[in-house]
Amino acid sequence: MTKKTVLFSGLMLFSLFFGAGNLIFPPLLGLQSGESFGPAITGFLITGVLLPFMAVMAISLSENGLVSIGNRVHRVFGLVFAIIIYMSIGALYGIPRASNVAYELGFKQIMVVEGWLALLVFSLLFFGVTYFISLNPKKIVDRIGQLLTPLLLLVLGVLVVQAFIKFENIASPAVGDYVTTPFVKGFVEGYFTMDAVAALAFGIVVINALKDKGAKSKLDLVKGTFGAGVIAGVGLVIVYISLGWIGRVIPKETDFANGAEVLTVASGILFARGGGLLFGVIVILACLTTCVGLITACARFFNEILPRFHYRFYVAVFTLVGLLVSNLGLNLILSLATPLLVFIYPIAIVLVILSLLQHFVGGGKMMYRLTVSVASIFALYDVLVNLGFQLQRSTELLEIIPFFEYGLGWVLPAFVAALVGYVVDKGSGQVQKLTIN
Repeated sequence: MTKKTVLFSGLMLFSLFFGAGNLIFPPLLGLQSGESFGPAITGFLITGVLLPFMAVMAISLSENGLVSIGNRVHRVFGLVFAIIIYMSIGALYGIPRASNVAYELGFKQIMVVEGWLALLVFSLLFFGVTYFISLNPKKIVDRIGQLLTPLLLLVLGVLVVQAFIKFENIASPAVGDYVTTPFVKGFVEGYFTMDAVAALAFGIVVINALKDKGAKSKLDLVKGTFGAGVIAGVGLVIVYISLGWIGRVIPKETDFANGAEVLTVASGILFARGGGLLFGVIVILACLTTCVGLITACARFFNEILPRFHYRFYVAVFTLVGLLVSNLGLNLILSLATPLLVFIYPIAIVLVILSLLQHFVGGGKMMYRLTVSVASIFALYDVLVNLGFQLQRSTELLEIIPFFEYGLGWVLPAFVAALVGYVVDKGSGQVQKLTIN
């Protein structure tokens, strides 16, 4: 395994993470945080970059990816939770969302089109390219790391450099929660990118790519994944800060509803008629690479647990399902998937953190079970609220917990549960420290 392989694997991982959601969050943060941009973007980088990096490393350190991490709670839980993760961020949400965002924010910036037929034609072309790239996982590093990622970075670089040259470095006052708690608000915005969950799928893509390029031992895989994660993380930090800075200094002559509008207007100001074309190309490339990563990850996972069917069969299935679901429309996709994502996110985060901690301080089943149980209770509450249930009494009780109003009420109780579980495991002699064999 060469340094070149690690480099291109890192570029591939960057591209897998950098979808349209990641493209539009930072500009809106920069716009709203204004003078408080520094602490806001710092909070965003912790949950938008550090947590996904930790998730990728947790996968590389485990024996059987996401399933083995979940098995530390229970064997049935491990398999079921892994399937839910791959289905939710894959066929039922991530893949069709990528296609829809590419259409709504990318293709529509290039071509003036409307209606279901235009979406169908675009999605056929989009998924045709995705299917072709995903067919041979051994070439995914070459196709994404060496071709698509540099192209994406080049187009982004043109936009950012032009913005640094033409926009004045003048920030407006912060608004909303960015006035009083900019770090916490930025932290929550990064949390909602959902990349920590996506990383649980992308981790196995990187590991398999490194294996295909010659990595033999577990140590080689961990080192290679760490190097790729650092490269991807540095790239994300640079791009997030740059895009956030554009939102911070863009002329505030009009109101912006979201980060997509910020970048669309910025592209128009900087490149006149070509601005819409530039932004459209950025969005389509970002969505394409993310979609390829999700289909590859899902196909690999199901091929491992149900090897009766070939990898290419699963690529075809997830491509077809993504194509069909994407034509339901973006709003319907988001409304159907949001409750599921709200439920799995806290559980995924605690599993990642506990998995990493076990390599340093050890851990046992009680630690995992108590922590996941507590996180699940809070996640279930958030799901019910999201579905429209009125839980006034429960809300009044939970509001005393720190950060509850930001959707992070589970953090402190989960920490306490992990501590209690660790003490119980220690007392019963069940604490086991994981090592790299």
